Order: sequence, then C-alpha cells, then structure tokens
Amino acid sequence: MLVWERPEPLDRPSPAPLSRERIVRESIRLADADGLEAVSLRKVAAALNAGPMRLYGYIATKDELLDLMVDAVHAEIRPTGDGWREVLHSLAEATRQAAHRHEWFADLIGGRPQLGPNTLASGEAVVAAMGGVDLDTAVPAISAVNAYVIGAVRREITERRAERATGMDKKQWQAAFGPYLERTFATGRFPALATVVRDGPHLDADQTFRAGLDFLLDGIEARVSL
Repeated sequence: MLVWERPEPLDRPSPAPLSRERIVRESIRLADADGLEAVSLRKVAAALNAGPMRLYGYIATKDELLDLMVDAVHAEIRPTGDGWREVLHSLAEATRQAAHRHEWFADLIGGRPQLGPNTLASGEAVVAAMGGVDLDTAVPAISAVNAYVIGAVRREITERRAERATGMDKKQWQAAFGPYLERTFATGRFPALATVVRDGPHLDADQTFRAGLDFLLDGIEARVSL
C-alpha cells in the first residue's frame, strides 16, 4: 500500500506529537537550510524531539519521505490561466519559482512519476487545459514543457551552487576566464562561437528562461494549429 493510502497511526501527545504533515514540514525546513544531505529519518526525528522508530509508524523509508516532500512542494504549483498556452506558461513559471524556494526540489523532479495528491492535482489542471487538443499532440507537448523546465531549473540551481562554492558570480567568472577565450578566439578556430560571445544577446536568468519557454510554446502552438 502506497504512503498516500496507508493510514497514519493514532497520535500520541507525548513525548512529542507527530503526524506525516509535521514530519514532512520539518524535513523541508532541514532541506531548505542545508540540502538533501541534511534529511534522514534520524535527523528529522531529532529535530522533532522524537525517537527514530516513532517515525517508521508514519513513513516506512526515506524514499517515501522524499516523495512526500516533493508532493508538498507541488502544493505550491497551481497552474492557472485561460487556455492551454497560459496554463503551460503558468506551470513552467510556478515550477521554477518553487525550485528557487527549495533548491533540493530540482534534484528530485524528473525521475519516476510522482503520484501524490498535490502532484496529481497540478497534472489534472494542465491536462484539463489541453482538453481541446488531441492527445497525440497534448501528451508530448506537456512532456516537452516539463523537460524544458527541469533542464532549465537544474542549470540555474547548478550555477547558484557553483557561485556559492567558488565565491564568484557570473560577471566575476567571465572576467576571470574572458582573457583565455579572447586568446582562443584569436586563433580563428572558433569563428561562430566568437561571434556569439562578442555580439550575441547577454540575457539574465529570467530572460533566458522566458525566451526559451516562448520558443517552445510557439512551436507547440504551430503544431496545435495544423
């Protein structure tokens, strides 16, 4: 029986009251502060002033805990809008914002399908918005948007982590490695790349994400209009 269907044990007021909601909320707090490596049933139990064995009455494995955490974040992702394009755009933006609030979320999305109630509610809103589109187009379109968002978000989170690890932001990194690129481009071996670096648009993270998303949605719209 999946965790979504398995009843919780009866609450005991002492030494510390527990529930899956409290366990998941505390797990998210730990992960937000120190990453997924800070989350284990032992560490969560200690933060809740409870013995680790008590948690096993609510959650059987760490994988179940991670699934519950992901589903809790999906409660923050509520796609809205008039028509499929607005809803897919809303899905992408809301997912990205959730990952910015919870960096660890980017490490867990995109694997096996999530089956929790909040995740299913989000998926229901998206599929319902595609109701006027044939399934042969709607299903890969939704998958394409999800794949784009996962890739873009993971890149952004990786860049954030690199900045923290190195102490160098994007401009500082460019200043440090710019001379190397100039020397390399001066050889004439990479003329196309040299043109992009010197003359191409230099977009920030928000602009890059939204431009790529618009390209993708334009392509889906062209297919839907056939």
